[in-house]
Amino acid sequence: MTEIQEEIIAWVEGYFDSINEKPRLISVLLALQKKFGYLPTTGLRDIAHRMNLTPANIYGVATFYNQFRFQPPGRYPIKVCMGTACHIKQGTKVLEHWERCLEIEEGQVTADGEYSLDRVACVGCCTLAPVTLVGDEVIGGMAPTKVDGILLGHKLERQARESEKQKDE
Repeated sequence: MTEIQEEIIAWVEGYFDSINEKPRLISVLLALQKKFGYLPTTGLRDIAHRMNLTPANIYGVATFYNQFRFQPPGRYPIKVCMGTACHIKQGTKVLEHWERCLEIEEGQVTADGEYSLDRVACVGCCTLAPVTLVGDEVIGGMAPTKVDGILLGHKLERQARESEKQKDE
């Protein structure tokens, strides 16, 4: 068993031991995803067992709601708002530019694991539309040129970290 599997099993056991009433499935899935950043298969199987459900039942619920992920997010999770205000202010163009620059589609993670890209319904910052979240940072007034700038900034940070590592060696 891998370290992550052991951690997931320990979390599920602890979660269910600390709940006085029978937990609701969506609440459990949200808590699992909050803890790990996605819904690991091991956790889904253990939750199914604990709740007397089949893994297919759990998977059916999890795939119905688009906020659940089945793979770990990138180091920099990117969420592009597609609420009404952001959509009207060209949020779709921003999302398409992220996809082109990262060479992935929404819902995917870059091969190096640095970035994941998701569309979200609303982040509640309509006056800043269009909005993108990079990690926990809310970036308003998004435009394709801002995407380029964010990616360039991350590239420069990565190069600086690598340079520091080489100096330390």
